[in-house]
Amino acid sequence: MGIELVKRVYRLTRELPAEERFALGDQMRRAVVSVPANIAEGWARDHTKEYLRFISIARGSLAELDTFFTLCIELEYVQADRMTQLTEFSDRLGRMLNTLQSSLKTKMR
Repeated sequence: MGIELVKRVYRLTRELPAEERFALGDQMRRAVVSVPANIAEGWARDHTKEYLRFISIARGSLAELDTFFTLCIELEYVQADRMTQLTEFSDRLGRMLNTLQSSLKTKMR
């Protein structure tokens, strides 16, 4: 699901105005790539505590991405209804990460 979000955001950033492709677009790409990368890195660690830390970083990147989505709408770079699909997809991934995080915390007890 994280990889699919990356693909969708990359498609969106290609449509930003030229002056934003290397500013806002670059920030959006960095944030979205960070999500699956941190999930993968955390999973590969030897300890649940470290995995939780990387899940937290991934959730932070999703929050950052949500801010960029809002900026795209407010700056009128993207129609709000189109951005709704991305926001819903991102929110679903966020809920999945919350569930994973809760499960891992329970495991640590």
